[in-house]
Parts: sequence; C-alpha cells; structure tokens
Amino acid sequence: MRQKGHRHGGAVSPCAGCKLLRRKCVKDCVFAPYFPAKEPYKFAIVHKIFGARNVNKMLQVLSENHRSDAVNSLVYEANARVQDPVYGYVGTISSLHRQLETLQTQLAFAQAELVHLKTLHHVDTRWPPYMASSITFPTIKDFSSDVNMTFMYDNGAGESLWSC
Repeated sequence: MRQKGHRHGGAVSPCAGCKLLRRKCVKDCVFAPYFPAKEPYKFAIVHKIFGARNVNKMLQVLSENHRSDAVNSLVYEANARVQDPVYGYVGTISSLHRQLETLQTQLAFAQAELVHLKTLHHVDTRWPPYMASSITFPTIKDFSSDVNMTFMYDNGAGESLWSC
C-alpha cells in the first residue's frame, strides 16, 4: 500500500526519506509508505540513529504487513536513543520497573501497617462482655439515723442553746 505524494504541477513530491537524502523518490520507494513528506522528523531521527541503508535493508527483509510495526518500533527506539544514548528504551523500561518495585514495596508496607493498626484497634477498643453479676448498685439506706440533728444557735442574750 503506497501513499501518494503531493502533486505540484504534475510532479510528485518526494517522501521524507528521499527528501532528506536528496534523491528522486521512485514509484516503488520503500520509505514512501512509512515516512510521508508531512512527517519529516520521523525519518530524520531514524536516519540519525540507524542510518538510511540499514533501515532500507530491514524494511526490504520484512513482509509488507510487518513493515508498519517495524517503522513504529524504529521511531520509538530512535527517540529513546536520543534521550538516553546509552540504554535507549531499555533504560526507560528499567526505570519504570524500579519504580514499580518501589511502589509495590510501599504498598506492601502500607497494607501490613493497616492490618497491624486494625489488630491494635480491635484489641484496645474491645469492651469486656456485660455480666449482670459483676455490676453492683448501692443499696438504698435511711441516712436519717446517722445524722446528728442537734443544732446550736444563739438566742440573742449571749446564751447558746441546743435543740433537737
């Protein structure tokens, strides 16, 4: 499946690959379907990392139904290589893997702490079971016999009197 280039006065504009390489884009150009003229950055970055000759060889070896996926992978890897020249996308995957392991460890600690707190909360707030025999109420008592009802008062004449 070949994408058609833009026509300018009867001529077909070259694909991004042929334009960057400054060559004529032929009818059966292997780059044209995957590197359209509208997306020159895709071919530029793939060319910078892998080289046009290597990309051409890879695409010719693959069947046409696998070429699109291969080009997407090459563009992804080339972008990753520009950002991390040593490890490329493997560095990104390793970094994400480390983050995942860290988050899984943090989650395990949080879950263990939650279980521990639930256990403590369950033990500390548990009231002893209600037992009628353990509750004692005060008995009603007649306190009138315990109270001394004797009062001392002054009659105004300087004499203290006792009354009951």
